[in-house]
Amino acid sequence: MRADRLVATVLLLQTRGRMTAADLAHELEVSVATSRRDLVALSSAGVPVYPQRGRGGGWSLVGGGRTDLSGLTSTEANALFLALGPVADAAVVSAARKLLRALPTTFREDAERAGEAVLVDPVPWSGTAAAIPDLHRPLQEAVVARLRIQLSYVDRTGQGTRRSVDPYGLVDKDGLWYLLAGTRTGIRTFRLDRITDVVITDTHFELPEDVTVAEAWARVVADVERQRSSTTALIELPTRHLWVLRRQFGRHCLVEATDGDHVRLRVAASTAQEIAQQLAGWGDTVTVIEPEDVRARLARIGAELVRAYHRPAADRGMPRVAGQSR
Repeated sequence: MRADRLVATVLLLQTRGRMTAADLAHELEVSVATSRRDLVALSSAGVPVYPQRGRGGGWSLVGGGRTDLSGLTSTEANALFLALGPVADAAVVSAARKLLRALPTTFREDAERAGEAVLVDPVPWSGTAAAIPDLHRPLQEAVVARLRIQLSYVDRTGQGTRRSVDPYGLVDKDGLWYLLAGTRTGIRTFRLDRITDVVITDTHFELPEDVTVAEAWARVVADVERQRSSTTALIELPTRHLWVLRRQFGRHCLVEATDGDHVRLRVAASTAQEIAQQLAGWGDTVTVIEPEDVRARLARIGAELVRAYHRPAADRGMPRVAGQSR
């Protein structure tokens, strides 16, 4: 895992003083390119590692080699745990706890928050993941420091608003990022790719005693999934396409039976129209067995496409602009 490599890299630099990327790659049994990427990631996150070029050069920690983490400043320790990000491996979690105990008590709490700033939910919604937004790093810093932020947000309808919120934590939902925040009306989620601007204020806030990011996110997911799965359809398609449909519908895609080269599935969405729209692009590759409502809506979509795009040969040519007469 990348997290344990980052920990090992810092500890090796502390004990050896200066090492080349090739030396680190040999010790950690990875490629030199991977080792360089890890070093750059640590440096970019604020961990005080720097390269020295020329004969006898390599990568070092500012201040020379150290045998433990007690020499790190608060900012440097936070940067290390932010760079580690969320980890699930038991051995890495154990190592991280030992590192935390080596930190001075004056900023151990902030470092622990840094390690917990991001919650990972590997199960995707239906659809594709987005790139990591540029704002995720300053938002992580605001979560760790518990500083109120002001953000500009564009909702799904295109409406823009300016809000003041308390950033509780970030969630990586299989590549789609969310901010979980406290507002005047309760806990809300904000998609990071819809946040256009963030200002970190100097106003501190306290996380309510009855709130944990994991539990709050679990409630959000349960509510969304309940809304997304209110309508179901039984369908059949070639088994070789199953992975694509699973990616499209996320967890709302359950196998009910297999028959040779075909598989029968139960898919779900918030409405029959949404299911029909998601399946329309499959053409006759997918067969909808039930309900009739979804079959009828697929037929309607097909008829609309035929009317819009199927014209006699004599009538073909440059497409007309909507509202333009001949």
